[in-house]
Amino acid sequence: MVNTGLAEVPMGTTLRQLIFEVGSGIPNGKKFKAVQIGGPSGGCLPESALDLPIDFDSLTKAGAMMGSGGMIVLDEEDCMVEIARYFLEFTQRESCGKCTFCRLGTKQMLAVLDDITKGKGKSNELAAVNGLAEDIKDGSLCALGRTAPNPILSTLRYFGDEYEAHIKEGRCPALMCPELIAYYIIPDKCERSCDACVGTCTVEAITSHPKKRYKIIDQEKCVKCGTCLTSCPPQYNAIVKLSPPSEVPKEK
Repeated sequence: MVNTGLAEVPMGTTLRQLIFEVGSGIPNGKKFKAVQIGGPSGGCLPESALDLPIDFDSLTKAGAMMGSGGMIVLDEEDCMVEIARYFLEFTQRESCGKCTFCRLGTKQMLAVLDDITKGKGKSNELAAVNGLAEDIKDGSLCALGRTAPNPILSTLRYFGDEYEAHIKEGRCPALMCPELIAYYIIPDKCERSCDACVGTCTVEAITSHPKKRYKIIDQEKCVKCGTCLTSCPPQYNAIVKLSPPSEVPKEK
């Protein structure tokens, strides 16, 4: 949100009021995508839930929770699969290990999400993960285990199309997952006398084309850090992110 920090609002205030009135909306004119609410074990709610009142029952029914009252607003550049993986990684690491459902269940779910964000996921794993998540909620002894599946259950519920894109198309719609993106320099836009990207590349993956007047990115060396994209002068705007990586044209 534009205005971050601590805000005290009456119970029943809607998510829309809190995000767009109190918080003044999304920075830099980006589009709202989801709000993760309730802390690391909270759920991710989509735009259709913006008019939901903030109270215990409404949030729980929607797949989130009041929890610590923490709220993270996500925009169009956030990948919901990676967001679920990130929060699940935290809760899995925090598991005390006492009960099997939490200790092993979260580890198995995290392994599946790791594979999906790397383009190695399989469609039949989604139903298995969904079932495993419900078992973890029912079988865990403490609140951490019972709520740990919320990020994955809510993103599967509201953003299933992003999971499918990762699995079936090897594509990250938000251009966030490093294994599923590639950086490419558009020849017609590259200014031959500009070496901004060359100077900022930490692995020396950018060089001048041996026969042409533009720069090229060695995809084998590139570590997907994105420094080249941010360093390219706006008047040229010659570097783009593509997904899947196979969309990068072969240099001639």
